[in-house]
Amino acid sequence: MTEALIGFAAFLALSFMRVPLAFAMALVGFAGFAYKVSFNAAAAMIAQTTYETGMAYTLSVIPLFILMGNFVVHARMSEELYHAAYAFLGHKRGGLAMSTIIASAGFGSVCGSSIATAATFSKVAYPSMRKYGYKDYLSAGVIASGGTLGILIPPSVLFVIYGIMTETNIGKLFVAGIIPGLVATVLLCFAVVWITWRDPEAGPPAEPHTWGERLRALKYVWPVLLLFTVLIGGIFAGVFTATEGAGVGAAAAMVFAIARRALTPRVLLDVLVESARTTAMLFMILIGAMMFANFINYTTMPADLRSFVLRFELHPVMVVAAICVIYVILGTAMEELSMILLTVPLFFPVVKGLGYDPIWFGVVIVLVVQIGLISPPVGMNIFVVKNLIRHLRISTVFRGVWPFTAALVAVLAIVVAFPELSLYLPRFMK
Repeated sequence: MTEALIGFAAFLALSFMRVPLAFAMALVGFAGFAYKVSFNAAAAMIAQTTYETGMAYTLSVIPLFILMGNFVVHARMSEELYHAAYAFLGHKRGGLAMSTIIASAGFGSVCGSSIATAATFSKVAYPSMRKYGYKDYLSAGVIASGGTLGILIPPSVLFVIYGIMTETNIGKLFVAGIIPGLVATVLLCFAVVWITWRDPEAGPPAEPHTWGERLRALKYVWPVLLLFTVLIGGIFAGVFTATEGAGVGAAAAMVFAIARRALTPRVLLDVLVESARTTAMLFMILIGAMMFANFINYTTMPADLRSFVLRFELHPVMVVAAICVIYVILGTAMEELSMILLTVPLFFPVVKGLGYDPIWFGVVIVLVVQIGLISPPVGMNIFVVKNLIRHLRISTVFRGVWPFTAALVAVLAIVVAFPELSLYLPRFMK
């Protein structure tokens, strides 16, 4: 237990010294493993972990989903989703903000990245909201929070990493995120209603559309519906695995981009380079986290945590609530992926020992990460919006995200209280 606590302290110290997180985790993991076992064993562990992670077939789903998301972004599907939602809701108070959330949910169903979703709608939705006089705090808050839906509504890279770390079925994790994703979308829209009720000038109505214009806008949404149906429907029906589905999705997204003449040779090269760069970053963090986890597993910390819970006979709901609080606190000061990679090896055995379903816990983890993405001071989506809408002050974005953070906390409470929301659909999978 003591060695593990010293390891976490060393990791945090290196992080505050601005050592890249992947290298900080790898250094502490190597040093701790060498101390617990031997230097030669630690050196062998580095080579084995790097090789096995790089060659793991199940991890090939990550670059494929990243590639699919990049093709979707360049195919400009986000613009059509936003226009369709805007045609139906834009004339209402706060309608453009609700359109942004709904379009973010649709875009997240074929993208799988919160950062990409937030970045895309910073360019797509903000100009319309500014044109109709929306206050910046609402515009920034709704874009940052809508972007978090990209990791809850399948496909999701975070579900993939959690599934690999815990040996949980990735396809079932994807399907488990559908109903909580819809609940989150609805509650985020209610947050917009609450904001505009308190401050009607924050989101004035835009011009209305005729039913003819609305129906014409819907005809451009079919590529997203088709891609989502083929990908998730195929996994749900057992036609292909999550890894095979990622390949199908990437190929289909490329076909759509070519059909829309959005994929020139130059753009294709940019897409491939960006996908490779993002994949390399994720794999570096993953390899470093695996090394750190190898060290932690050689300490008594996981068993001590489990024994602590059993000794005091804490109610399982109290334990899960405490874990959620810890994650939310960590999310305000730590990058989300590293946080998950560091803590899942500790908390997963405890949660599983209490009899909770690993699929349900995976959804809870993703919801907590969503909250962290828009929690000051280091919420990633906050800085994505700030960097792309440069005239905004960071305090404006912080002010805008709080009502949406409360909405996501409510979603987390609902999923914890009613696990069936995330477990109902996976039971029907073949």
